[in-house]
Amino acid sequence: MKRKIFRLYIAIQLGCTGYFSAAAQDQPQSLTLEEAINNTINNNRQLTISKLEEKVSQYNYKSTAAFFLPQVNLSYSGFATNNPLNAFGFKLQQQAITQDDFNPKLLNNPSSTSDFMTQVYVQQPLLNMDMAYMRKSVLKQTEVLSYKTARIKEYLEFQVKDTYLQLRLQNETKKVLEASLVSFKALYQFTKDRYEQGLLQKSDLLNTEVLVRTMENNLAEVQSGIQNLSDRLSLLMGKDPGVLYAVSGAMKDQLPAHDTLPAGRSDFRAMEAGIASIDYSIKSSQAGLLPRINAFANYQLHDPSPFGFGGNGYLAGVQFSWDLFKGNSVRNKIASLELEKDKMNEELVKQKEESRSDILKALRQYQDAGATISRQKLAISAAEEAFRVLQNRYNQGLVNTTDILMAQTQVSNQQLALAQAVFAQQMATAWLEFLTSNN
Repeated sequence: MKRKIFRLYIAIQLGCTGYFSAAAQDQPQSLTLEEAINNTINNNRQLTISKLEEKVSQYNYKSTAAFFLPQVNLSYSGFATNNPLNAFGFKLQQQAITQDDFNPKLLNNPSSTSDFMTQVYVQQPLLNMDMAYMRKSVLKQTEVLSYKTARIKEYLEFQVKDTYLQLRLQNETKKVLEASLVSFKALYQFTKDRYEQGLLQKSDLLNTEVLVRTMENNLAEVQSGIQNLSDRLSLLMGKDPGVLYAVSGAMKDQLPAHDTLPAGRSDFRAMEAGIASIDYSIKSSQAGLLPRINAFANYQLHDPSPFGFGGNGYLAGVQFSWDLFKGNSVRNKIASLELEKDKMNEELVKQKEESRSDILKALRQYQDAGATISRQKLAISAAEEAFRVLQNRYNQGLVNTTDILMAQTQVSNQQLALAQAVFAQQMATAWLEFLTSNN
């Protein structure tokens, strides 16, 4: 008997622990907009990948220093031959030729001859204009990725604001629906009492019940939307999904200080850097038709024994080379790059025109939302007063159930419309900040 009681006690404890754990998980975590943005900037995967691409481009640029720095190669090789020419050459390089080596019989039929060669080869570029322009082109590519990272950061900030504002709207919607549900339930209970007293028809009771169930379904959908938006915030912040967030703090609903298109916006600068990169590629291709001048030096050690360092010699010089004709490949390449440059210029103009249009549209949305907010506040006051009057008359049996239900629904709809207008105004502000950012 004691053992059964003990098991029952353990089960109750475990059940309570699970209940409180689940309840704790359902408690939303307070999250300010600044915290969400900072977490996103520090932990977002997309931004991390972009920064890594930027670092890769920087190292690619550093590798182009080889266009001007000397290149040194050290090698060690072993050979064996009975070829008359090579055998005599090996001995000559080893500085080991004797009078006997000029014997025609030995010259024509030498025995196996070994040579172990240590070689140091140095090449120093002197004049390669095509490589100089190509290096500048690669540098501009690093700038493109740098501006791309900056624009991704700005866009992520906008995404956080977008999600955060949607989450705030869903929370406001939830509050309105919860308040409406309380009113509908009270109205349902009042209607039920009147129905049981024979003062109202069953259709009145059913209509009220339908609205209560509809409101409960709407609340469930809103709660799912809140969780979905919370998961989206977690993804942006580089965190695991499943956490429920509660927004806190006032949101900015004023226009940014600058509401005109900035010339130095990071995406514009990225495209301008890309155009400059193509310019340098064109110059590099044109310079490829010019002569190249490079210096070189070769120092060798030869010995008939492994790891021996006997005879030595060097060869140094300057090479002048000039590609006179490449089958029109350079001309076609330049024409292709020119077209690519024209295309990017057109895309830049198009993007600026679209951005100007978006700014004007956002300004109109902001103004329209502000006017809607003012009208909705008046509409809510009128709807609440109408509902109060109808409710008093309904309690006295002077109006039917449909009228009071419509009045309560109208109050909820006006409150939701106000929340939507506030959301629209704040979204217009966030969108304008993104369009006019000039970092």
